[in-house]
Amino acid sequence: MFESLQDRLSGILDSLTRRGALTEADVSAALREVRRALLEADVALEVVKDFTDKVKERAVGVEVVKSVTPGQMVVKIVNDVLVETLGSEGVTIDLNAPSPVPIMMVGLQGSGKTTSTAKIAKRLTDRQKRKVLMASLDTRRPAAMEQLKFLGEQGGIDTLPIVAGQSAVQIANRAMQAARLGGYDVVLLDTAGRQSVDEALMAEMAEVYRAAQPHETLLVADALTGQDAVNTARAFSERLDLTGIVLTRLDGDGRGGAALSMRAITGKPIKLVGVGERMDQVEEFHPERIANRILGMGDIVSLVERASETIDAEKANKIAEKMRKGQFDLDDLSEQLQQMQRIGGMSGVLGMLPGIGKMKKQLEGANLDDGVIKRQQAIISSMTKEERRKPDILKASRKKRVAAGSGTKVEEVNKLLKMHRQMADVMKMMGGKKGKGAMAKLFGGMGGGMGGMPQPSPEMMREMQKMGGGAGGGGMPDFSKMPGMGGGGLPPGFPGAGGGGLPGLPGMPKGPQKKK
Repeated sequence: MFESLQDRLSGILDSLTRRGALTEADVSAALREVRRALLEADVALEVVKDFTDKVKERAVGVEVVKSVTPGQMVVKIVNDVLVETLGSEGVTIDLNAPSPVPIMMVGLQGSGKTTSTAKIAKRLTDRQKRKVLMASLDTRRPAAMEQLKFLGEQGGIDTLPIVAGQSAVQIANRAMQAARLGGYDVVLLDTAGRQSVDEALMAEMAEVYRAAQPHETLLVADALTGQDAVNTARAFSERLDLTGIVLTRLDGDGRGGAALSMRAITGKPIKLVGVGERMDQVEEFHPERIANRILGMGDIVSLVERASETIDAEKANKIAEKMRKGQFDLDDLSEQLQQMQRIGGMSGVLGMLPGIGKMKKQLEGANLDDGVIKRQQAIISSMTKEERRKPDILKASRKKRVAAGSGTKVEEVNKLLKMHRQMADVMKMMGGKKGKGAMAKLFGGMGGGMGGMPQPSPEMMREMQKMGGGAGGGGMPDFSKMPGMGGGGLPPGFPGAGGGGLPGLPGMPKGPQKKK
């Protein structure tokens, strides 16, 4: 996400922070590079001009030039203007209306409307416990209705039964009637799209809008189309009363221009972003967090939120109990690897940590990819139950069989077993008498209430945001002081916790070795 823009801006701003004093000429030269970087990222020209004017107006002042760290002050100003450009505050889908609340999804064909409709329905069902009905109003695209029905079955969400021969307006009326009779909280109307904006498309949209009277009208736009997405948003906003935008494929290799231009051009907030193909890979759009990612400051708050949503509380408590007893077998290791993948894999986690962008070349050399985790899971899956419980019985012949079954080499099996032994030794040490205090602190947050990772409060969010790296700091936050983590913070060795990474964790660079 925004990799090319992040690389360019980080390099420009780093050159400023290394200087002891800044002149107006230094700031102007840096802003020329910032302007070029934004234009290369496909940001609209008018947005770029407004952005650089705002930064220059604030940066070229007495308080900045005479500041002790003028470079960091400029970074803070760039961050603040980025947040303003993206929308200042995150805006979520508004459901504050009498049930059923109609939400109308509009956009061009191929932008991801149908998939986004199912993702939003899944999100509302799982997170807000709403009863959602989906209805496809696309009477032109072949199998469009069947696609939504399939996605509904896949996610456990109700869809309106298909009746052939009905118009989009008739389907919308039938959906609202069915929702009222069925006691649904939300109705998602997936409208038809075209290859380009045309009068027939807009006329149909207007008819459906008058019939359904939607509380929310969301435009679905493809982030990879750059300026075309902005032009589409402008055209739709002129004909329909849009309430927000959903950007899809933000996890792709796009340059980020659409996200930076949308709010400034249309005045409509970006409410949700698609960050993957899975049904759960849709996130709320937080301008401050996105700005931090673009400037390489990481996004610790989103990482904690994602972890709290994906970690299974019951399994976490079971593993915690086994760790207290000094037990840690290969099944437990496999579960830990699966949790890492659910959070987003090694790349997903590292991408949200502050300062990681500057270490990109070193990380690439360390072979940090999710394929390592998948191969290790394949190795564990190729073992018998007894071998997973008692790894010591794995001798040469068994290792050859496991390597052949998992499509790996014996050397990789040995590396996995060595990693497990190191982790088991740490757990055994922590499970002993001396380690009981540390274990109590480590798992203190898992024992009470619902179990699992506690849901962060707004106060915790603000505190974590402060620890996520100040303007231009780019340093790793002190996880050990993170509030609400059971008093003891995250376990020693978690990236950023002050340790050296979990022992032998695949691809993670080892911490500094103690001199003997």
